[in-house]
Amino acid sequence: MSKADHMLSILWLLKSQRRITAKQLAEKLEINIRTVYRYIDALCASGVPIIADSGHNGGYSLLGQFNDAPLVFDLDEQKALIHAAAFAQEAGYPYGEKLSQAIAKLKMYTNQDQLRQINLHEQGLDVIHPQADASEAVLLQEVEVAVAQSKTIHVQYQKGYGAVTEAREIDPYGLVCWKNKWYVVGHCRLRNEIRSFRVDRIRALDTRDTSFERPADFSARKFLLAGVLPESDKSVQLISVKITGKEQALDDLCGHWFLVHTLVERTQFEAHFRMEEGAIRLHFPYLLLTYGGTIQIKEPPLLKKLMVGITKNLYNYYAAAELD
Repeated sequence: MSKADHMLSILWLLKSQRRITAKQLAEKLEINIRTVYRYIDALCASGVPIIADSGHNGGYSLLGQFNDAPLVFDLDEQKALIHAAAFAQEAGYPYGEKLSQAIAKLKMYTNQDQLRQINLHEQGLDVIHPQADASEAVLLQEVEVAVAQSKTIHVQYQKGYGAVTEAREIDPYGLVCWKNKWYVVGHCRLRNEIRSFRVDRIRALDTRDTSFERPADFSARKFLLAGVLPESDKSVQLISVKITGKEQALDDLCGHWFLVHTLVERTQFEAHFRMEEGAIRLHFPYLLLTYGGTIQIKEPPLLKKLMVGITKNLYNYYAAAELD
């Protein structure tokens, strides 16, 4: 048996008995008693609350509350879970209260040294993310359950920014958190096609008894991204766009969700993209404005001309406002 197998065997023997000695463990597992001591030390270092009683009736036992804990995590695993919980909480994870309870349990079952380390790592990481309100968290929970149970939902959905709502029946295939918003992706029975709906625009929701079958290998994430990223038309000639500038600014530009699929080549101080003219005219100049003088357009002339026009219009607008 491997070391891990022996340690798990010791753990289960401790869980199944009130108290057991190192000699009894060594006999049951057919290993040296010194090896038992080493494994006991390793389990303690991993956060298992083992109590060692000396004397005639002494031996090893587990702290009573640990019997409810089925898993053992080392320090790095505990740290990773707590950091992941911080991201989930800030993203409006629908089971935030249960997540907090799970983290509290994790801390309860660790030893004092690991608890001190965990608290240090927890204090050193913060996540800033717009949190969903309480009503949206309830909706997210209902949608998540409907997704898991393949149940149709009936919703009153607000279209756009008006007050008018529209009744929809949706077979929810998945939930996606995208750019600080939660979306439910599924088959809309009214339109008879797969669509995405913002959860914060759902004004009422009821789960039906009707079941559905989710398409095999369907990805809600891929569907949503396909809807927001520019479509690539192979019949349209793409225009070469070259941007030079500071390395950090180019890193940020190349990593933008709108541009990732258009990047052709990247050097330390230059990025080469290929994109449709429509994207260059409608979106790209306004994105480049946010980088100020940290980048410079090499080509095409069209993009340079657009940037000049946009900045002139901005200057004229604010210059006129200053005179009023």
